[in-house]
Amino acid sequence: MNQISKSSCSLHVKWMQEAIREARKAESLGEVPIGAVIVKDEKVIARGFNVRESQKQATGHAEIQAILQANQHEQAWRLTGATLYVTLEPCPMCAGAIIMSRIDKVVFGAKDPKGGCVGSLMNLLSDDRFNHQPEVITGILEEECSQLMINFFKKLRQRKKAGYSIKQE
Repeated sequence: MNQISKSSCSLHVKWMQEAIREARKAESLGEVPIGAVIVKDEKVIARGFNVRESQKQATGHAEIQAILQANQHEQAWRLTGATLYVTLEPCPMCAGAIIMSRIDKVVFGAKDPKGGCVGSLMNLLSDDRFNHQPEVITGILEEECSQLMINFFKKLRQRKKAGYSIKQE
């Protein structure tokens, strides 16, 4: 994890808790519980959560939803001065969108050993061949973010074993 001050750490925790709230919205819809918020000037300017299943869209990731909302809020495609908080390490698609949107900082909770492209499988955000490399901070509320995923997939496996879909409660 990058070295951060105590006051910065408490702000990161505050905003990650907002991302976790978004992840819980996804979970309530039977979606993989991943949430994101984008903060600029100490205010949330955008929120997003996974909607891949409900919207039948491969691009329905939390980060993409938040970036699109932030673009509308800012009336610009460049999100300089913004920080993205996301509960799970971004995938290659989301890492690409982060680079292209010029987000200054990415803070994520849990690592994704099967699809993460901010250190797990590769690190697209630090590749100096791109014209933008955001600062990355990892491990904020890592245990809580990991537990969201673990509990979701455990419940999903139990429901599949019982012959039910995840949406049936």
